[in-house]
Amino acid sequence: MNILFYILTFLFISIGVMGLLTLTVGSGSEQRIRELVQPAEKNDWMQTVVQIVGPFAKLSAPDVTWETSPLRLRFINAGIRSERAPLIYFGLKSLLPLVFAGATFLGLQISGISMDRTTLAFVLLVVATVGCYLPNIVIWRITAYRKREILENFPDATDLMLVCVEAGLGLDSALTKVAEELQLSSVVLAQEIHLTNLEIRAGRTRDHALHNLGLRSGLDEINTFAAMLAQSDKFGTSVGESLRVFSDDLRHKRQIRAEEMAAKIGTKMLFPLVFCIFPAISMVILGPAAIRIWNSILPMLSGQGTP
Repeated sequence: MNILFYILTFLFISIGVMGLLTLTVGSGSEQRIRELVQPAEKNDWMQTVVQIVGPFAKLSAPDVTWETSPLRLRFINAGIRSERAPLIYFGLKSLLPLVFAGATFLGLQISGISMDRTTLAFVLLVVATVGCYLPNIVIWRITAYRKREILENFPDATDLMLVCVEAGLGLDSALTKVAEELQLSSVVLAQEIHLTNLEIRAGRTRDHALHNLGLRSGLDEINTFAAMLAQSDKFGTSVGESLRVFSDDLRHKRQIRAEEMAAKIGTKMLFPLVFCIFPAISMVILGPAAIRIWNSILPMLSGQGTP
C-alpha cells in the first residue's frame, strides 16, 4: 500500500507539473505567434499626453513659424527633437497654472485655512505663475545637464580624434570612429557627432556640419573647434597639430573648472555645518552641562539652597 501511495503521488505531481508547464509554454508561444502574425500596437504615452494637453496649446502658443522660433533652438540644445514637443510644451504652460491653482484652492478648502479674498487671489496667482514657468525650468535644467555632459567629455573626444588623425585616418573617418568609441562614456556627445557624420554623408560641407554641431550643443568650445578645423582646411595647416593644441587647451580649462569647484566646497559646506551639524554637536556637548547647571541654580533661585 505504501508503494502504491508513493507511485500515485509521483504520478499526480508529474501530471500537475507537466500540465502547468504546457499551459505556460503554450500561452507564451501563442503570444509570440500572435505578435508575429499581427503585431500589437505599442502604447504611445506621448500620443496620450498630446491628446490631453493638445487643446490647451492654442492658448499660449505664439503666432510664429516654428522653424524660425528661438524656442526651437532651446529644444535642440536640450536634445528634444520630437515634432510633438512644442504642442506638449505650450499645452503644459496653459494647463499647469489651472491645475496648480485648482489644487491649491481645494487644498486650502479641505484644510480649513481661512484667507481673505486679496490674500487668496495673491496665493493662487503665485501658484499659477509657478505652474506656467515650470516647463521653462525643466527645459533649462535638461539643457544645463546636457551642456555639462558634453563639455566634460569633449576633451576626451578631441584626444581620440587626434589619435585617429595621427594614425592615418581622415577627419570624416575620425569623427565616425570617435562617435563609436564615445558610446560607453557619453551617449549624448556620441549622438551629436553621429548626426554630424550623417550630415556630411548627406552632402553638406564639413564646415556647415560642424557649425550645426555647435548650434545643437550651444557651447562656445565646440564653435571654436568648428572654426579651428575650418581654418585648418582653408590655410592648409596640420589638422593633427591644431587638434593637439586645442585638446591641451580644453584639458587645461577642465582642470581649472575642477579646481574652481573644489575651492567652492568650503563655502558650500558652511551652511550645512552651521545650521545642521553644529547645533546637534552643541546639544550633545553642552546639553548635559546645561542640565546640571540648571538643576544647581534653580533651587538657589527658588530659595531652597543653602545660604
